[in-house]
Amino acid sequence: MSNRSERFASLDGPHERGQAAEATVKSELVSRGIPVSTPAYDNEPYDLVIEPGEEFRRLQIKTAFEATTDGAVRFRTRSTRTKSSGYEREGHDGRVDLFAVYAPACDEEYLVGIEETEKAQMSIRYEPAANGNRANVNWHAEYRLDTVLDRLRSA
Repeated sequence: MSNRSERFASLDGPHERGQAAEATVKSELVSRGIPVSTPAYDNEPYDLVIEPGEEFRRLQIKTAFEATTDGAVRFRTRSTRTKSSGYEREGHDGRVDLFAVYAPACDEEYLVGIEETEKAQMSIRYEPAANGNRANVNWHAEYRLDTVLDRLRSA
């Protein structure tokens, strides 16, 4: 486990971990020369806007957690808000272009197109499954930050 992952794990609550994930993703983008903009207010459905090529892309940043199976991480693809009447869950279709995901378990960042995600959550596998399954697997190599940025820059 890297020092960054250890520090991340020591954070107290989900709000602090969310802020750390945002800072990590933003830092990784800026260090690669990607222009990054943040909304002026906190009520937008996206956390950042990037310009990796000719188009702007809206990003929703998520933190991935260890999946129930070894060698994979999982992140939620919808937001949950607490209201007096209970929980409100909302998807991001049409309101963001990409999920930017920080996975502290493997200390990696991913970019995933909104059209590639499931309705509630998505798993990304960074090690082969113990049962040998290779069908319908979202391999981390396809979603690594540099891999997707290269595709976006050349699009």
